[in-house]
Amino acid sequence: MGEAPIREDGTVTRSAEYVGSFPVDDRCLDDQIEQLHKHLKSLKTCKRRRAVSLKFSIKGVKMYNEDETTLLMAHALRRVSLSTARPADSQFAFVSHNPGSVDAQLYCHVFIARHARAAQFLNLLLCRCFQLLYIEKHPEEAQEYSTGSMIRRNPSLLNHGFPLSVSALVSFRRAPFRGLLPGTKKKEKSSSDQHSSQDEVFPTSSPSLVRKKAIRNKVLRSGAYRSFTFTPLKQRHVQERLNVSQGKEEDSTPVRRSRAPSLAETEEALAQAVWCWAGITPDSSYSLLEDDVLGSYLLCPHPKKPKCGSLIIRFPSGLITHLIANTRKGKFLLEKCKLEFGSIAELIDHYTETQDELSCLLSCARVNHCYEWEESVIKLQAEKLHKNLNKARMKSSQLTNWA
Repeated sequence: MGEAPIREDGTVTRSAEYVGSFPVDDRCLDDQIEQLHKHLKSLKTCKRRRAVSLKFSIKGVKMYNEDETTLLMAHALRRVSLSTARPADSQFAFVSHNPGSVDAQLYCHVFIARHARAAQFLNLLLCRCFQLLYIEKHPEEAQEYSTGSMIRRNPSLLNHGFPLSVSALVSFRRAPFRGLLPGTKKKEKSSSDQHSSQDEVFPTSSPSLVRKKAIRNKVLRSGAYRSFTFTPLKQRHVQERLNVSQGKEEDSTPVRRSRAPSLAETEEALAQAVWCWAGITPDSSYSLLEDDVLGSYLLCPHPKKPKCGSLIIRFPSGLITHLIANTRKGKFLLEKCKLEFGSIAELIDHYTETQDELSCLLSCARVNHCYEWEESVIKLQAEKLHKNLNKARMKSSQLTNWA
């Protein structure tokens, strides 16, 4: 499918055809999914369609006309309960409340994509939005995005605010300079040790006190107190050169950083993020998986064999971990299964369509764990009640004035 155009606000736009919507009964999650797929099957031959543009973001889903000039429908993400797809029929669908509705009735909105992979992509986009919303609302359950710490400069008199003339008062072997003495060995210290040693040797006081304390503690070497005998111009020139060399060294040092979770640019990266629940800690992912749809899964390292992958699947009996083995031919094989696949994506696609040795099919549907309707309903009802009370008060005041 290539890349998805992502705007600066994090919105991804894709085209599809809108079929329509139908009401969803208030049932348990597994029965609701079964009902949805029965309705979707009946609508696969529906010829009444409208070309639309769908915009996905962490805020919600918006549907525009084909030219993106008229907004036809908008759903806040917290009002969308789940997303699903039927790639075999190029169908994508999500369940939500109608905007502005105070009742608890849910509706399933059905779309037809250009082909099977396009339908999968639409579903992956909305599923990833669910995950990103969860990370935003539960930052304590999010994984650290940075994999490397920032490089810190070693303490020196320049970093401490002293000119080079004062730096000469201390022995070069004792002064933890950076870049002044090539060939000297660098010793790694913790930040607290560096800070304490820096304050002991280089207290924030006048140069004369620094010199006196250095002489008293026998830190100075013979002749060190005579400074460099540089002119101010030479001192400034050396200081500028040292600052430039330090800046170059810091810039050239690579800092390993991983990007914060976002809507990925490619289909492969997006699928990987959804399958691995990228950005969410493993413990939180397991607990969320227990409350997800039947056949939902998590791709992660095997708990007992970290070098091997595993697929944790929500079966009717609970969460079951299946080892993903690598064959000698470089193929992937699911534990206790016979078929081999060239990639993880092929393995997942197969078991989404064919059950084989598994207890149930893998499901591409996902629940929005930040879904809420009770608080919104209560809030809307309270606002409506407040407006009615204000109207009643205005009427009574008008009657009083008239009387």
